[in-house]
Amino acid sequence: MRLRDKAATTREAPHLELVGEQSPEIQFSLYRTFSREQWAKLRADTPMTLEPQELEVLSGIIDELSMEEVETIYLPLSRLLNLYVAAAQKLHAVSSTFLGRTDCKVPFIIGVAGSVAVGKSTTARVLKALLARWPDHPRVDLITTDGFLYPNRELEARGLMERKGFPESFDTARLLNFLADVKSGKGNVEAPIYSHFHYDILSGQKTAIAHPDILIVEGLNVLQPAAAHKGGDAGPFVSDFIDFSIFIDADPAVIEAWYVERFMRLRSTAFRDPASFFHRYITLTHGNAVARALEIWRTINLKNLTDNILPTRPRARLILRKEKDHSVSTVALRKL
Repeated sequence: MRLRDKAATTREAPHLELVGEQSPEIQFSLYRTFSREQWAKLRADTPMTLEPQELEVLSGIIDELSMEEVETIYLPLSRLLNLYVAAAQKLHAVSSTFLGRTDCKVPFIIGVAGSVAVGKSTTARVLKALLARWPDHPRVDLITTDGFLYPNRELEARGLMERKGFPESFDTARLLNFLADVKSGKGNVEAPIYSHFHYDILSGQKTAIAHPDILIVEGLNVLQPAAAHKGGDAGPFVSDFIDFSIFIDADPAVIEAWYVERFMRLRSTAFRDPASFFHRYITLTHGNAVARALEIWRTINLKNLTDNILPTRPRARLILRKEKDHSVSTVALRKL
């Protein structure tokens, strides 16, 4: 007799099935799934705190935000997160009283995971803007785990340039130390800065995180479980420091189309700068550029999505499922 993960029963709600001879089938949905209409009602009386002109800055290269999307999806989510943060603050106060300590505040960490080109950065920016407008946690910071990639020279030395974004391409120890320092309440904790324009870590440049109420950590593999070390003990990983996790989900074929669209959009804008890492692609014909984008997607990003990112989806507290037009069609909230 064994337990089998039965995630294929529904798109957003994984089930567990007990398998064995003459044993009854047991199903349990780990998630409660809401339609757009159902989720929108959970906004309650949460006020809209963003102005229409702010959406242009918050939108991504190809996923343009609308006020309707913010009202329907992100305002209810900000209300839920506000409740989680309040509960965590109360729990920390109780623990401190029990231990007789007067510790400084501990930031609430939100993880945003998902594929390349799925819209993680847009979601993270919108949540940062909305959560900072709640009175109980005005200081909200945002970092991306891209800053903890090894520099290109290191990736080349390790033969990992074609696996950039895969778990082994990150300086995991440095990322863990950063999160441990932030979570312990240290001030001015520095993180490296990554440039998508240069496709590399910016040498000598840092961003400082100083006592935030909330820290949003956005990245490909933030929900990856800890790896078991020799001897059977599992070491810490990013997910151990996350208080609430969000997975941005979409059909891989849809994400592929978004990736190609984004590639072609950048080819006609940022790639034209000779300093851009991808400047070499502007000389390609339109057809060859599309073919190159598809090659990069299918040999690197799709493989990473299939092998490393999608398996972490069932660990998320909340899953936002997106459709071709970038709108969120369903929201799945984990019960346990």
